[in-house]
Amino acid sequence: MSQLELNSELDENFEERITWFADVILPIPLPGTYTYRIPRELEEYIQLGSRVVVQFGKKKILTGIVKLVHQNVPQVYEAKYVLDSLDHAPVVNSYQLDFFAWLSQYYMCTIGEVLNAALPSGLKLTSESLIQLNPETAIGDAEAYSEKELVVLEALKSSDRLSFDQVSDLLGVKMIHAVLKSLLQKESILLFEQVKDKFKPKTVKTVQLADQFIADESAMQMLFELLEKKPKQQAILLKYLSLIRIDEIKSGERTLLKTELLTEDLSVSSYKTLVKNGVFVENEKIISRLEEITKVWQASHPLSAEQEEAMGLIHKSFEQNKPVLLHGVTGSGKTEIYIDLIQQALENGGQVLYLLPEIALTTQIVSRLHKVFGGALGVYHSKYSDNERVEVWNGVNNSKINLVAGVRSSVFLPFSNLSLIIIDEEHESSYKQYEPAPRYHARDAAIWLSHLHQAHVLMGTATPSIDSYQNALDGKYELVELSQRFGTGQLPAFELANILTSRKSKRMKGDFTPELLEGIKQTLIDKEQVILFQNRRGYSPYLICHDCNHVPKCQSCDVSLTYHMGNNVLICHYCGHKESVPAICDACGSTAIRTVGFGTEKLEEDLKLLFPEAHIQRMDQDTTRSKYSYQHIIDRFERGETDILVGTQMLSKGLDFDKVSLVGIFDYDRIVHFPDFRSHERAFQLITQVSGRAGRKDDKGKVILQTGEPDEPLLYKIKTGDYKSFFQTEILERQNFQYPPFYRLIKIILKHKEKNILQQATQQYAKRLIGELGRQRVLGPQEPVISRIRNLYIEEIYIKVEKKKISISKVKELIYKLGLEVKQHKDYKMLRLYFDVDPV
Repeated sequence: MSQLELNSELDENFEERITWFADVILPIPLPGTYTYRIPRELEEYIQLGSRVVVQFGKKKILTGIVKLVHQNVPQVYEAKYVLDSLDHAPVVNSYQLDFFAWLSQYYMCTIGEVLNAALPSGLKLTSESLIQLNPETAIGDAEAYSEKELVVLEALKSSDRLSFDQVSDLLGVKMIHAVLKSLLQKESILLFEQVKDKFKPKTVKTVQLADQFIADESAMQMLFELLEKKPKQQAILLKYLSLIRIDEIKSGERTLLKTELLTEDLSVSSYKTLVKNGVFVENEKIISRLEEITKVWQASHPLSAEQEEAMGLIHKSFEQNKPVLLHGVTGSGKTEIYIDLIQQALENGGQVLYLLPEIALTTQIVSRLHKVFGGALGVYHSKYSDNERVEVWNGVNNSKINLVAGVRSSVFLPFSNLSLIIIDEEHESSYKQYEPAPRYHARDAAIWLSHLHQAHVLMGTATPSIDSYQNALDGKYELVELSQRFGTGQLPAFELANILTSRKSKRMKGDFTPELLEGIKQTLIDKEQVILFQNRRGYSPYLICHDCNHVPKCQSCDVSLTYHMGNNVLICHYCGHKESVPAICDACGSTAIRTVGFGTEKLEEDLKLLFPEAHIQRMDQDTTRSKYSYQHIIDRFERGETDILVGTQMLSKGLDFDKVSLVGIFDYDRIVHFPDFRSHERAFQLITQVSGRAGRKDDKGKVILQTGEPDEPLLYKIKTGDYKSFFQTEILERQNFQYPPFYRLIKIILKHKEKNILQQATQQYAKRLIGELGRQRVLGPQEPVISRIRNLYIEEIYIKVEKKKISISKVKELIYKLGLEVKQHKDYKMLRLYFDVDPV
């Protein structure tokens, strides 16, 4: 039924009564909510936080979330009716709606964009195109139709509707649009959309003996006699009876899983015959995809004296409702403190969110948490299927799951009694969402979420972010420190290997200095393990023609293509474009094409040649695409089946391995000299974190860092682990040059397919911003390092606002208003405009 027909029918039956309306959040990048009239038959189901199906515009069918139910008639437009309600109980609670509104306001995006990011895909509806016979059109002469069209029409006579897939199967071809287009033109069929729920519960087949054989012993006896000459069927019946106890049969509990009954030695066809003849009844049973929840928790390890002292300070800060920054050196036992706090929170009936920056880290942490909390733990990240994430969402919503470990999107889960948030590795830039909106930072969002729930927050790291440490010194957070490794563990020794002198003396082997090669060799002799860190995946950053210096570049982005030797392909790491490796130079026809630089894939290849007896594995985005790939790589390394693990920065994020005695670090100079005011901070954090993987328990461990600048001052602070000295130097730089944490930053990103139009619009926007805010607060416009992605040119403007003299909310309103005014110009309609608040 169309929306118009529905409106008409409801209006005809309308009686004198209260009319209810619902303000609905729709997952689209448009501001505000949209008001719909609630049909009488749906009134009892539609409530705050429930999903509804509505029509938006002339054709779109969308799933939205009810934000408010009221009796205020819209004055600007006539409200359409809600088409359907999907839930008997809300899937989103009031805490979340308040949280979504804050995210929208703070990060300068629409609440619809927040909703789109928050809801797991399995809770969003999809629409499926269907066809049906047009009841108002008589099908005339058969000769007017093609053979394929007649097949479709005949099928529709016996079925009231067909999907596109069904039509494709019916005709035995994939391309069906020409057939459907012809039938539509002849007005023989109607095309419509059916909305369906993506989430499908997991089911298993169950088997039970039919009632008549339980109620009547003579019927059972007759059944055995009938099956005497059918030994295969009789074997199945005997197997069933052997698995079901007599008291279960009499009490009516006689259901078995089909997989329990049908073992390899039994005939499937004989079983099907028994079902067909009514001996067995087959049903489907809904089961959870998650481990069965248990509250039989194991005790964690006893804490050391230093850890106990830290716990006391944490509890004292929690009593004052202050977030806590736990600054503990790598290997100091921060996780044991987390586990104790989690156990206390759960025993007091609260919910706990344990945030982790990377899926790779969840693998090992989740394993530790499972040992303590069993199935009481829910895991939430993108490698889980849509259906698994919906089950975790529902488990949190109905309070069956009270402990969640997950990545940044876990902040969106429907907690109703959140009492503790742990943010592990709080300094990590992975907590920042870059694309699409909302461009939120999970650490900052989690702190605001804690205010909504009156929950405690603990942030842990060996290398605090400059912002968080300054907040602790200012008294906004409480600082608690762990300065010693747990037990007998010692911090690793540092050695700097000079690349320049090794190259001049021709002692380099590929990209390895003699110091690193000797270190790897000795580690393998000692039956220990090696981690090698290179923060660049692929085989080589790019190819170059040695005759004309031509570099193959992406057609859609302003970047060189990265060479991946495993697939012998060039890949753009920004848009995913792939092309084959050229045999000759596209520019000059030369065959002198060489690789430049190196990534993790090349290191892996070189190591196999240098250490042929060693077991080598690589961990980067290319090797961890499948659901359990992280787990398999880490498990193999923990079991000692891998001698050398090569990887990107995912190796740096809190992984603990007992037998790692050497860490090798490549490309330090590129990391520290990246054009960004945070480059030194990132270098300190990254090198300190990856170095912390070396040496556990009684072994001190060793780090060999390859560099062309061994006398660089930052390296001394990294070597000695002197965070406070590093912080004092860095914070003075930030203050002198007016950067966070003393100033707030808002990045404005503008994109357009025409470079000249983009430049005109950006200049006009910047001029207006400068007129309102002053030149000192507006930086740019300027091109970013990568100035074109997916055929869109990019320019950026930075707004720098002091924290104490100006209202940041008013600045945001001004920026947003001026941006809309620029977009209203007829030449700039296709301009894309984004805001990134607190860019990282």
